[in-house]
Amino acid sequence: MLKIGCHLSASGGFLRMGKEIVSIGGNTFQFFTRNPRGGSAKAVDEKDATDFRAFAEKNGIPVILAHAPYTLNGCSADPSIRDFATRTMADDLMRMEYVPGNLYNFHPGSHVGQGIEAGIEMIAEMLNTILKPEQQTTVLLETMAGKGSEVGSRFEELREILDRVKLQEKMGVCMDTCHVNDAGYDIVNDLDGVLTEFDKVIGLGRLKAIHINDSKNPIGAHKDRHEKIGEGTLGTETILRVMRHDALKELPFYLETPNELDGYEREIKMLKEMY
Repeated sequence: MLKIGCHLSASGGFLRMGKEIVSIGGNTFQFFTRNPRGGSAKAVDEKDATDFRAFAEKNGIPVILAHAPYTLNGCSADPSIRDFATRTMADDLMRMEYVPGNLYNFHPGSHVGQGIEAGIEMIAEMLNTILKPEQQTTVLLETMAGKGSEVGSRFEELREILDRVKLQEKMGVCMDTCHVNDAGYDIVNDLDGVLTEFDKVIGLGRLKAIHINDSKNPIGAHKDRHEKIGEGTLGTETILRVMRHDALKELPFYLETPNELDGYEREIKMLKEMY
């Protein structure tokens, strides 16, 4: 079964998002756990979470993906920013236990001149502080474009973080098609080669979700500018090859293209028909 959805506004709660994704033809969705540029979060409505779980089971929503706010940087040079990241992620994971068995994705962070190795060590230290044996949410490191001092644009960097995490069974990776292109991985002409490299370095078993986005930029640009499907340098056929690939087709796919809800509805319809 193709699992496809998009990024939705979390205002209104889990049940509203579930109904919204079903109304536009999807069966999974991503949402920000709180304001993506801020730190506040509304209290979880337990009844809403319970009602959503029943709705998801009835309507074939097998998994959802929460996205950490962009302000979270666990490898900042500023200890107060690292502390904010740790407290925010710990709170997010506690809140995700109201809808157990789902995914939580975050950008590893930017080392801001401290160096990749220092960044990797701090990110792993944060995860080791937060992750609990009893949690039922899988935490995903997102593949990054390599903009500025971002950590995670190379598969080896993600592997180094994973290797330092004690509760590795709680961890996974989310691959972003725009990001890997902008990082220099040629998914247009050599998707098999890129996935072979991912498997060798990280392991395809650790890949838990895919962000399907076209890119405004050529390969290796390190820019991270998403484009609508078919309107960028990747093209619709590349996105479809990703979705159809034997190693990926069972994963959930999430659109983060520059769209409102009606645009997401068109892209979901188009991709489902072409798939």
